[in-house]
Amino acid sequence: MTTRSSLRILQLYPKADYFTGAAIQLRDLAIGLAARGHAVTVVTPPSELWAERMRAADVGYVPVPMQRAWDVRAAWRLAKVIRAGRIQVAHAHKGRARTLALLAGLMGARSKLVLNRGVSFHVPRARRLGYTSRRVHAIVAVCESIKRDLVATGVPAQKIEVIYSGTDVGRFHPGLDGGPIRRELGLAPEHVLITQIGVRSWRGWRDVLDAMARLAPGAPRARLLFVGAPPPRVAEVGECARERGLEGRVLVLGHREDVPQILTASDVVVDASYAGAGLTGSIREALACERPVVATDLAGMPELVIDGETGLLVPPRDPEALARALRRVLENPTWAQVMARAGCKRVDAHFSLRAKLDATEALYRRLVETRSA
Repeated sequence: MTTRSSLRILQLYPKADYFTGAAIQLRDLAIGLAARGHAVTVVTPPSELWAERMRAADVGYVPVPMQRAWDVRAAWRLAKVIRAGRIQVAHAHKGRARTLALLAGLMGARSKLVLNRGVSFHVPRARRLGYTSRRVHAIVAVCESIKRDLVATGVPAQKIEVIYSGTDVGRFHPGLDGGPIRRELGLAPEHVLITQIGVRSWRGWRDVLDAMARLAPGAPRARLLFVGAPPPRVAEVGECARERGLEGRVLVLGHREDVPQILTASDVVVDASYAGAGLTGSIREALACERPVVATDLAGMPELVIDGETGLLVPPRDPEALARALRRVLENPTWAQVMARAGCKRVDAHFSLRAKLDATEALYRRLVETRSA
């Protein structure tokens, strides 16, 4: 049997955070590719946590300060890393990384360049060159919706590869025990828990509160949980809950690393994003844990949540519709669980980390085996 040669790959991330969705996707990709025998190097701004975790996973790590997009010193350092490692594929995540990788290319770093596009925000005219340049060999869009948006701005469709963000189904799965989380939150068996992961403004957390205010009078056992709130936002959410008469009905947690158990402890997981999202990770992960979901009909979400089959979709910025959908789930738990099981199968087939690694590895090989234009 012929074994395929390993690739020399660089993953470039211009932020030092480690627990956001983008960071998780990058580190799972890097670790997964390294486990498949590829020589992977991760470059981020200096971070002891990134250095420690990559070393433990046997992934190369190089810190490069990246103060701004047009940082010539950072681009020069990046070019040196690419040349020294004879990198074949450089994969840039986020806009600053894209610009620095393009600058590094002008300094002799001639690897194949892949860009990642994971958000549905409009691409300004001034930034389109960063996607249409011949120095960009491929763009990974995390859903078909983002690909359509890029094509509409003038990016050639053949340059864009749709590769869904991946869920580690070994970490997120239905067999987890959510009991300790429910006890921590003070929930009795009769309580039903509605959970949203993420509280950025465009994630629609205020809309979720408004939906809960409509739902609460007819659902006295319902509780609402927000996860991932920084300290100032914890106080803000609490105040907004009190203003809506929801005191004692809304729980708020900061950063947690036991999100799989939190999802499993939930009776329904919601995401009310109204901008920016490509395909919300918490909904993908909730389905992997076989939990019912309600999400907004935005960007790539309908590619995962098929309304009435793997979950429910509602219009963005419509708390009344969101409340009705949540009520349907809570009042029909058997039907909701059937949808959740179908969603779990869909994630495993199309949105798993395994599927993402397969597609990304195939893209890299195709680029390396293709002569430069």
